[in-house]
Amino acid sequence: MKSTVETLSPTRVKLAIEVPFDELKPSLQKAYREIGAQVQVPGFRRGKIPAAVIDQRVGRGAVLNEAVQEAIPQQILAAVREHDVKTLGRPEVEITEFADNEPLRFTAEVDVRPEITVPDLKTISVTVPAVEIGDNEIDEQINGLRERFATLKTVDRPAAEGDYVQLDLKATVDGQEVPGGSATNISHEVGSKQLLPGLDEVLVGLVADADAQFTTQLVGGDFAGRDAEVEVKVRSVKDKQLPEVDDDFAQMASEFDTLEELRNDLRERLTKVKKVEQIYAARDEALKQLVEAADIPAPEGVVKDEVEGRKQAMTDQLERIGATLQDYLTSEDKTEEQIDQELTEAAVEGVRIQLLLDTIADAEDVQVSDDEFGHEIVHRAQRAQMQPQQYYDQLVQSGAAAAVFGDVRRGKALASVMEQVEMKDSEGTVLTLDDLRAASEDDHTGHNH
Repeated sequence: MKSTVETLSPTRVKLAIEVPFDELKPSLQKAYREIGAQVQVPGFRRGKIPAAVIDQRVGRGAVLNEAVQEAIPQQILAAVREHDVKTLGRPEVEITEFADNEPLRFTAEVDVRPEITVPDLKTISVTVPAVEIGDNEIDEQINGLRERFATLKTVDRPAAEGDYVQLDLKATVDGQEVPGGSATNISHEVGSKQLLPGLDEVLVGLVADADAQFTTQLVGGDFAGRDAEVEVKVRSVKDKQLPEVDDDFAQMASEFDTLEELRNDLRERLTKVKKVEQIYAARDEALKQLVEAADIPAPEGVVKDEVEGRKQAMTDQLERIGATLQDYLTSEDKTEEQIDQELTEAAVEGVRIQLLLDTIADAEDVQVSDDEFGHEIVHRAQRAQMQPQQYYDQLVQSGAAAAVFGDVRRGKALASVMEQVEMKDSEGTVLTLDDLRAASEDDHTGHNH
């Protein structure tokens, strides 16, 4: 094999590879074996069919094609090793010349890791706002608790927004009852827009035992897009009553005896949550400064793959909740181009950070122990609700185990960054990784970073 490498940009190279026909013979024999195992020819045992018969049945061209497809990745790997190219992502291959008994000539364009000069980490300094907890934030938490302990009391007056009503519904289209369009004795909060469009407007002002009719457009089912006549009957009107905020409330809603103790506990919890957020903000700012200082280019092919991956993940997530990308675009009032643009910006940023952390991991010779890798596998398996071994086997099969290993290594490089750069808040307090560990251990609010 002969190969040359041409630099197209700081992040992309083009390999030109020439393989003599003789070097393709092992791949050719393998192709004959594999095709021979798949075809059936009367008079021959499967897998024992002579090459000449396969040529006749399947065609020599098909065998050559299979052999070339098998040989190309191996030849690329050999060329990459020979020229010490640090590749990223998948190569784009173009066969320039190939005929039977002739050399195979092809090119492979592939993204490469750019040469990156990382500034001295100790010269990087970031400042983030100090953690402040306003009384209004504590009040919000208290109000959330009051909502949870609210009671409903039947009242003898017309329904108003915020009241709860028990009601019966019956929807018809041209006098025909809509399947699933009837319900009896359901509880509904007036103004919550949880049921049919138009219902909340009709309910305001109705008293118990009152009836009303209105027209609504159906969104699902057999009559989707048609107007339905809806009859509604109010059975009762209930007023939501929130408990008084006092020591009795603290005893009912928490393990504390006084309102002051409850408020102090909420303040402490909120402080921990904000402390975690504050250190993550400092981390993000440090990475941003480093990426800019190192002037890291983002390889196009890797970014493209990353955008496709992110878009697919987004579509899958929407499908799980029974929605489409189009629904999402409508609800967010965005075009697909805007989403692509956002995904591309996020992917470029993500790829640049990965390259930075890989470079730091190399420079500091960061190692990942079996324990650390195993710990990450167990953690991810739990999130995916799978057994660790089963999760690991799937990773190996899909070829994604190396990517997880890379993530763990980058995570360690990131911890090293956070230990070396200077992180402070606006009051001059130094922030450290230990603060994060302390806050995270007490904070079970389910941060996923």
